Amino acid sequence: MTSTADDTAILTGVLDRWKAAVDAHRPERVAAQFTEDAVFQGLHPYSVGRQGVAAYYDSQPLGMKAAYRVLETRRPADGVVLGYLAVEFSFTDRPPLEVKLSVLVTRTDEDWHIAHYQVSRLDLPSPAGCSRGVKPSCGGA
Repeated sequence: MTSTADDTAILTGVLDRWKAAVDAHRPERVAAQFTEDAVFQGLHPYSVGRQGVAAYYDSQPLGMKAAYRVLETRRPADGVVLGYLAVEFSFTDRPPLEVKLSVLVTRTDEDWHIAHYQVSRLDLPSPAGCSRGVKPSCGGA
């Protein structure tokens, strides 16, 4: 793992607030952890800005909880921390959902906020006839 204690602490500060708001089903508090112009990609079409983040989390089921683990951090520039995380969303009525999350947090006048949020599901089945990298139309490199 490539990470510094400072970068991990920065991510944890932001993501602990995000998690608390997700767990409490408080969409506006979730959105407050993002920059005004954040690019947000959950498991639905992307949005830009806090309003889209709030709408996304408002649509999530009551009782959904988030647990995360920081896997990697990078510091691409002053005032910017990139994080790659494992996240498990648990529900009251179905099995948990495990995803990978990439976030870019930036230092604003007030605090650190999420400027970019990208979720990936790695457990999705491949389209029929596709195998890793064999068929160009299947997204192979």
